[in-house]
Amino acid sequence: MTDKLIIFDTTLRDGEQSPGASMTKDEKLRIARQLERLKVDVIEAGFAASSNGDFEAVQAIANVIKDSTICSLSRANDRDISRAAEALKGANHSRVHTFIATSALHMEKKLRMTPEQVLEQAKLSVRFARNLVADVEFSPEDGYRSDMDFLCRVLEAVIKEGATTLNIPDTVGYAVPELYGNFIKTLRERVPNSDKAIWSVHCHNDLGMAVANSLAGVKIGGARQVECTINGLGERAGNCSLEEIVMAVKTRRDYFGLDLGIDTKQILAASRLVSQTTGFVVQPNKAVVGANAFAHASGIHQDGVLKARDTYEIMRAEDVGWSTNKIVLGKLSGRNAFKQRLQELGVQLESEADINLAFAKFKELADRKSEIFDEDILALVTDESVTHAQEQYGFVSLSQHSETGERPQASIVFTVNGQEVKSASDGNGPVDASMKAIEAHVKSGAEMVLYSVNAISGSTESQGEVTVRLQNSGRVVNGVGADPDIVVASAKAYLSALNKLQSKADRVAAQG
Repeated sequence: MTDKLIIFDTTLRDGEQSPGASMTKDEKLRIARQLERLKVDVIEAGFAASSNGDFEAVQAIANVIKDSTICSLSRANDRDISRAAEALKGANHSRVHTFIATSALHMEKKLRMTPEQVLEQAKLSVRFARNLVADVEFSPEDGYRSDMDFLCRVLEAVIKEGATTLNIPDTVGYAVPELYGNFIKTLRERVPNSDKAIWSVHCHNDLGMAVANSLAGVKIGGARQVECTINGLGERAGNCSLEEIVMAVKTRRDYFGLDLGIDTKQILAASRLVSQTTGFVVQPNKAVVGANAFAHASGIHQDGVLKARDTYEIMRAEDVGWSTNKIVLGKLSGRNAFKQRLQELGVQLESEADINLAFAKFKELADRKSEIFDEDILALVTDESVTHAQEQYGFVSLSQHSETGERPQASIVFTVNGQEVKSASDGNGPVDASMKAIEAHVKSGAEMVLYSVNAISGSTESQGEVTVRLQNSGRVVNGVGADPDIVVASAKAYLSALNKLQSKADRVAAQG
């Protein structure tokens, strides 16, 4: 018999802490459904106490997802823990994940608490949480940089109070694999009641070693849960990548000797959904899910793969969701076929009216593009005009003129609270002109800190997907727009970002 490795996905919580990656409740629900299809063991749905919006998202996910355990993060205080437990009431399987910093640096500079005060707070918080839910996870924030003796005292105490999972975070990505693996091993050996809890690893990628550190924590340290995110999404350099952990353990089962419950064929769909929802593009050479992950350019490699696939491929592309036999939709496809594809992609629109609106957008796109791929549909249903019709700004139409030697001009019609307005401007290029035309009327004062373009599928007929990141008054948001016309896609992305800037949802940043 082999051990099972528990996959704890925190895309919806820690991943969302990437600047501009905050998601709406509907977007979180859509990703949660895909994570359930992926058969993730634990979904950390959010930080319920951070805002009403996050509470509602955790609550909605807890009420809908039936197979995965649903988890909410909370600081080590009664208010946060109560709020988390309340949000999780509808879940078939619920977990409260509470944390407090244990490194000398964090205790002194951030918490301004003595070690004894932190120890007492950790005990009280786990005790309180255990009275509300049966499954309690405890994390000593900045655990890897904590004093070993003190950390052992804290972990022994919280196990006695009922913690069922102990997570040891490398919060700042400082660890290296051998040292981190031995750190986990030493903790498990020195804590007398260590066998009463599951040990977990949570590594950040600041030095590019999050996956390696996590695997060392599993192999050397004996951890049996890995905390990770789709595409390695997360603040700063990101988190441990779910798809890399899963495929490493699956491909090298001879070495790790661990079972997984993951349906790996759902990995690519999850990757694309997260990418298109957040606007964080997956780099082509990204392991497992990058566009080039199974591509061979070298003639020697191509010849080898044609003769025997395993000469240069250690995984099958089909096993993670890649397929060369795509069924595509077109302008002759009917509403039922479109609705069925939405269901297969895990997209659930709220009403028949929303489906009809999305189908109308689909037919409009099909008149301009002969083949509609899954990526096109996902981009279409994340369009503000389909999923957020109630938002303040909406795209209507755009015209622009660009000629060599002349300054480009753009004229745009968009809605402001349902009322159409028209604005025009010139610019350094048609994209610049269109955005300046919007800003001339809106006067948001926001600074653009990122503009990126990505082709959704691989031809000149492809839709362009544009990500715009705006910053204003300390808030950073991403807007995403897609259209065969890249200038139109840019205008949609800019309006999408402006809509998110209007959102009043407050967020409390949390490290884990």
